[in-house]
Amino acid sequence: MAKIVVLISGSGSNLQALIDASTKEPKKLDADIVKVISSSPDAYGLARAAHAKIPIQVHQLKEYYKGIPKDSKEERKVARDQFDSDLAQVVIAEEPDLVVCAGWMLILSMAFLEPLSQVGIPIINLHPALPGTFEGTHAIERSWEAGRKGEITKGGCMVHYVIEAVDMGEPLVVKELEVTQGESVDAWEKKIHDLEHVAIVKGAQLALEKSREEAEAKASQAAKEKEEAEKAQKAKEAKAKALADSKKAETAKKSPIAKKDKKRDKKKSFCVVC
Repeated sequence: MAKIVVLISGSGSNLQALIDASTKEPKKLDADIVKVISSSPDAYGLARAAHAKIPIQVHQLKEYYKGIPKDSKEERKVARDQFDSDLAQVVIAEEPDLVVCAGWMLILSMAFLEPLSQVGIPIINLHPALPGTFEGTHAIERSWEAGRKGEITKGGCMVHYVIEAVDMGEPLVVKELEVTQGESVDAWEKKIHDLEHVAIVKGAQLALEKSREEAEAKASQAAKEKEEAEKAQKAKEAKAKALADSKKAETAKKSPIAKKDKKRDKKKSFCVVC
């Protein structure tokens, strides 16, 4: 069974969608959630995970900023990188097949992304906007405002691979929603969240399937290369043996014993003719 680590910061409604999809029949997500990590100790998502008997852990940024003045940018950057680096090690220790950011409100730096990339663990994120629009925070409110002004006719959400550029990774799932003029921001937000609960499950399943296919293709290619290497090695050994046998035969012909035998054979042949 595939293993997933989920990163959260808040209520965990999308985490709940993943829990339900992986535990309730018929299952829509063929995986086990092995750990939930929250950036906030007050996140209700921790209670959701605990109720589902999923191990939880709090990884809080403010603990890394203790004693560092806000204007000490370099020190805070070092602390932030350490936060991400430590988070990466916590995740890697679980040996997951996938990391899902389900309402994780902190930007993940290369201090987190690079170690996971090195061990082949993909990371996906749920973002409440369409690709190339409203990157970053408050995307729902910003898209609602743009719709109210007539600047857009569609909004939605997406699940995408996480890269260093915020909300700019390759989309896996995109769900669109038509803008309704006069709709309240609360109504718009509810529609977006309803789409998110579907998208995050589908995105996680697709990411796992894609990783599995890539692993199988890689294994198949490795097996093929191994077979070809073994054939080449056998051919090389056969050629070397043939060459060695040829040299051995040539050496035998030139040996004193071989010459003596050849001379004796000639003498016998002469006598027979006589």
